[in-house]
Order: sequence, then C-alpha cells, then structure tokens
Amino acid sequence: MLEVGPNTKVELHFALKLSETGELVDSTFEKAPASLVIGDGSLPVAFEKVLFGMHAGERRVQTMHPEDGFGQHNPANVQALSRRDFDPSVELSEGLVVSFQDKAKTELPGVVTEINDDQVTVDFNHPLAGRALEFEVEVLHVEPAETH
Repeated sequence: MLEVGPNTKVELHFALKLSETGELVDSTFEKAPASLVIGDGSLPVAFEKVLFGMHAGERRVQTMHPEDGFGQHNPANVQALSRRDFDPSVELSEGLVVSFQDKAKTELPGVVTEINDDQVTVDFNHPLAGRALEFEVEVLHVEPAETH
C-alpha cells in the first residue's frame, strides 16, 4: 500500500481548528475532499510532514505551533496608511480585507484593524499568524503523482 511522501497525489479530508478555543477555521469533512500533490505548495511544509508515512484510511490529529503553521505575528507587517491611499468609494470598516500590489505586482491582502480621520491601519500578517492550530487529517487515497 502506497504511503504519503514526496511525489504522491493525495485525496484527503482535513479540519483546521484554533488550539486555544477549538473554533473551526476550515474543514472538508462535510464537503468534497481536497486533492493535492505533496510538494506543490498547496500546504505549508510542516503540514505536509504530518501526512508523511500515512496510508489511505488513516486519520491523525497534530497540534501545529505558529512557527510550523503560518508564522509568528510580525508587528512590522502592520502598516498605517493615509486615508487618501484608498478609493473614496470603498466603505472602510474594521475587519475589511483589502488588497494591494507589491513592487513585484503580487497581490498582498491585508485586514483593516483601525480607522481614524487621517489614517487606516492594515495588518498584512496571515490571519492565522501567531496562532497554534489543531490539524486533523484523514487520508482517503494515495497514488503516484504524474511526472512530466
């Protein structure tokens, strides 16, 4: 029986919860399973390593520390921007996800955390940065990845 490892295609169900509260962040258990090729960038490397050695039919729960998941919250990624930098037709509110482009024209999403008359504070950290997570996974199918 093939086990999950480099160059394998995996079909699986997963659930991601906040460790401290048990709040569900995302899950495929109630919908169609996810499919990915190990090493394709779909999952952070530490999450892929949880899958290594698993076979179809196996289920595992692993606590992921922030440095293994989405990193620590970086205060340098919180920016105060001028209100004039925003389209006046956009109704700004705390929690609003806004998108910018960096110098390489890569989309950079951020969350508005504070608004005043002159400035808008935007947090460009991943929303799960700094959070410990519980990663539950059930492997449904494993096959060799197609290589070209």
